[in-house]
Amino acid sequence: MRITAAVHCAPPDNKPTTEESRECAHWLVEECALVAPTVRCAVALGGIAWTALARAARSAGWMVPRAAFGHGAEAVALTPAGEEVLLLASYHPSQQNTFTGA
Repeated sequence: MRITAAVHCAPPDNKPTTEESRECAHWLVEECALVAPTVRCAVALGGIAWTALARAARSAGWMVPRAAFGHGAEAVALTPAGEEVLLLASYHPSQQNTFTGA
């Protein structure tokens, strides 16, 4: 198991800017390339992670279908070697999301 982040900083209000996301993108592309031979499933926690994962995987040579983010969303990507990787989406479990009062 591996854990990484789409953005490797703690931006104000936990809302990364486009520039912060762009600056950190290469790390996620590298992760996709490193895990491609063995990964079978990737879980994205939150919409930012879902979008970043799809972009990074494509940049690493994966075939990733377009799929809208939503809790429980799924997509099947193909690594450059043709291996299937299940992509799963979930809401982010941060306190900002879980202590909504709803």
